[in-house]
Amino acid sequence: MSSRPAPAALPAHRPKGPGLPPWLLILLPFLRWWRRVTPHNLRLDLMAGLTGAVVVLPQGVAFATIAGMPPEYGLYAGMVPAVIAALWGSSWHLVSGPTTAASIVVFSTLSVFAEPGSADYVRLALTLTLMVGILELAMGLARLGTLVNFISHSVVVGFTAGAAFLIAGNQVKNFFGLDIARGLGLHEVVGTLLLNVEHLNPFVTGVGVATLALGLAVRYFFPKFPYMIAAMVGGSLIAYALNQLLGVGTTGIRTVGALPAGLPPLSRPDFSLETIRQLAPAALAVTLFALTEAVSIARSLAARAHQHIDGNQEFIGQGLSNLAGAFFSGYVATGSFNRSGLNFQAGAQTPLAAVAAGVLLVGVVVLVAPLAAYLPNAAMAAILFLVAWGLIDFHAVRNILRTSRSETAVLAVTFFGTLFLQLEFAIMAGVLLSLGLYLNRTSRPKLISRVPDPRTPGRDFVTDPSLPECPQIKIARLDGSLFFGAVNYVAETLHRLEEARPGQRHLIISATGINFIDVAGAEFLVQEATRRRAEGGGLYLIRLKPGVCEPLKRGGYVDVMGRENLFTGKTEAIASVVARLDPQVCQTCTARIFRECAAKPGAGGGGDTGTDHPAASGQVG
Repeated sequence: MSSRPAPAALPAHRPKGPGLPPWLLILLPFLRWWRRVTPHNLRLDLMAGLTGAVVVLPQGVAFATIAGMPPEYGLYAGMVPAVIAALWGSSWHLVSGPTTAASIVVFSTLSVFAEPGSADYVRLALTLTLMVGILELAMGLARLGTLVNFISHSVVVGFTAGAAFLIAGNQVKNFFGLDIARGLGLHEVVGTLLLNVEHLNPFVTGVGVATLALGLAVRYFFPKFPYMIAAMVGGSLIAYALNQLLGVGTTGIRTVGALPAGLPPLSRPDFSLETIRQLAPAALAVTLFALTEAVSIARSLAARAHQHIDGNQEFIGQGLSNLAGAFFSGYVATGSFNRSGLNFQAGAQTPLAAVAAGVLLVGVVVLVAPLAAYLPNAAMAAILFLVAWGLIDFHAVRNILRTSRSETAVLAVTFFGTLFLQLEFAIMAGVLLSLGLYLNRTSRPKLISRVPDPRTPGRDFVTDPSLPECPQIKIARLDGSLFFGAVNYVAETLHRLEEARPGQRHLIISATGINFIDVAGAEFLVQEATRRRAEGGGLYLIRLKPGVCEPLKRGGYVDVMGRENLFTGKTEAIASVVARLDPQVCQTCTARIFRECAAKPGAGGGGDTGTDHPAASGQVG
């Protein structure tokens, strides 16, 4: 693929222009970038759009086959939905349409309710598309664009890897010419294949292998050429030659059949409550996954184009595109990584490239659709094998396995759930597990003991069990938010520390690592301060962030804890707390770790083990 042309001279953000009220920009967001459409940019966009229209032709047919839909529906999903998503989204380069992930979820969800390819199946797919569109639009209008950030990357990697195996398993019968019952699990498909090796159709298998080999060869030796198109053409020519020489009755090579040529017809989803109830869990799962895919791709390309992405606007664009798709014979559409990346590399400057791709696809279909009558199912199966192999992100899988056991667990749950459960439940299980692990981490903030280190010039405070501690003061740094889920863990940690050193009734907490305190956390601080005060000690907070402290002030919690117990500096805090210590304990203390200890009883002339460095009493960080 040729290198991307240099960006146009226009700035990344053009002025909105006079006479454009905010409400109009909300209704017609494409007016924000419309002034970027210059003759130069328009020419680049049209070329990129033509490239995208050619590429989506084999992909659309392949993805529709994965979804169990008639092949033309994959092309329809790349027409109107792609145009709507481009005009009402926020990305300059995102191209929406049918994708592998959405297709495999559609098939897994709907195949239990109707025969793939049947009228009932298509009607259910249209209904699912409508529900996904409504959910996406509602989430965008509710400003919930940040929700996709909570779907772990490991969920996406695990799901797509599992989907790759399912795609390959579903095409085994077409690749080898076997009669395998619909609805079998992957292990059952493999078992059936092994038990019926002698029944393989050599002509069908030969066409499949030749198509697969041709696609791999073109992809390796001519990476700039659309390998799917080359493989389809090559497989079709081989199948046509065999059928002409030996006859279809001898070869058994079946073809996809001619596709309808023209605009996508109007369609009508099923609005019955029973259908909506059946599809509700799948609609939610597909919505979350589709939005994650679209926004992730948009953000990735935006980073390279120095563009800002509005996640909520992207939700709205995706929602409107699926609403339109439900009534224009499309099924669930979302952002396509392959086509979006190609669009960027082809030099697209504005979303008009994606609009052009959707419009030009109509013309491409009119010209090419009749030729699908020569496309053998075995060749399509080989193409889908290539698609499946490309879905597995081996680099990401290796990194996850090496880096994190918890993320490995999320990857494994999603992967095996995809293989052996319904896909929507696999996605939900992965999402819930990743959220659970996240909550487990955030509910266990680190409470680190700190002591002054005499080996450093500034007596920096460090975590070193071998260094002495003050017998009356416990210094700790809290790293993490103090909210309802973390309160019990912090309380148990403090209890263990208190059991180990019961004389340390004064607790100084370095609060620079606290980003959030909710009502439960504030109540805990009040209870801890009150209890320690009753026992002759106290609770003190150093450098509590203003944004964290203000809610405590408004709620009256600071007054209960005592404003005098909140300090902006470490030296001030140490000096104040040391002055409140029990002099009898200080008289027999040999630790003397603070500079202020020199003024306490029993220190003597040599009791000051500190230094004249101004930070000697307070490097609590």
